[in-house]
Amino acid sequence: MAKKKSNKPASRAAAKSRATKKSAQAKSPARKGAAKASARKKLSASGRAQARPRRIVPKQRVAISHHRDEDFKADGLRAYAKYRDLGIADATGGLARAHVIRLIGPCNPEEVSKLHFHDVDFQMVYVLKGWVKTYMEGQGENLMKEGSSWTQPPRIRHLIMDYSDDVELLEVILPADFKTVELAA
Repeated sequence: MAKKKSNKPASRAAAKSRATKKSAQAKSPARKGAAKASARKKLSASGRAQARPRRIVPKQRVAISHHRDEDFKADGLRAYAKYRDLGIADATGGLARAHVIRLIGPCNPEEVSKLHFHDVDFQMVYVLKGWVKTYMEGQGENLMKEGSSWTQPPRIRHLIMDYSDDVELLEVILPADFKTVELAA
């Protein structure tokens, strides 16, 4: 009499092996990639899937900048400040800008305290030396001292109220070129 063939594996090891093979087939890169790709597509008004446009990132290179007093120039956004460009804009193809800002003392609130905003994607400021008193819409007045940092969301209305004679700030902005809009008080 011939033995009847069973669909059951002969051992636990064989059962585990069979389960692993089925699991691997279900998670194959081709299936997984297709599922992810279709999940990322947005639907148009007609209900058809649209691929998300890819952001083009410019080629970047290393930027090295060493401190030299003669590199501070009065050629930036504000007449009461000197800027030391750190070479980030050139190195990133305009993706970002970073500079050290020395505000020239003593502070003249009539010149400095003008409400404005920047049309940026990102802006961060870090106090290297001294202190600066700012106003930001929704935050009120803030005294930022050496070691303090803050971000300014895109288009937030803000102004500088006062600063110490020795203040230096590190500012990082994306993109490198942006518009500043001064507002009537």
